[in-house]
Amino acid sequence: MENLDHTLRRPRTGVEWTAYHEIRRKVLFENRGDVEYVENHPDEFEQNHYPMILVENNMTIGVIRIDIDDHIAWFRRVAIREDLQRCGHGRCLLRLAESFARDQGCDEVRSNVAADAVEFYERCGYSRDVVGNEFESVPMRKELT
Repeated sequence: MENLDHTLRRPRTGVEWTAYHEIRRKVLFENRGDVEYVENHPDEFEQNHYPMILVENNMTIGVIRIDIDDHIAWFRRVAIREDLQRCGHGRCLLRLAESFARDQGCDEVRSNVAADAVEFYERCGYSRDVVGNEFESVPMRKELT
């Protein structure tokens, strides 16, 4: 999946896998006070789970895991490198991930979003889901057209 200078794809090399895990560890765990990150978590290797990197100018700048469950794509562990946030990369990552989900036959995206990212997701067309969860995240969804 490509969009101007951005490409969303699976990591191909050890260097790309390292960048994938470093972004997730730093942005989603350490910055939130959680130091317990597991690189080889079994969910990463499940069928229909797609770890992806956002690449710009041959540099990994963002990450997402897309889990396909029938017609629903679950966006998991979405992050942009800390020094490149608020530059439009997150919006691009979501657009490319949504395109990937459509290509997989999905008509809906769901994600459990950190409270500080809810407004960003709303600006990208997501709405709060009425179904809650037991975590501190906010369940959100978007219909794909």
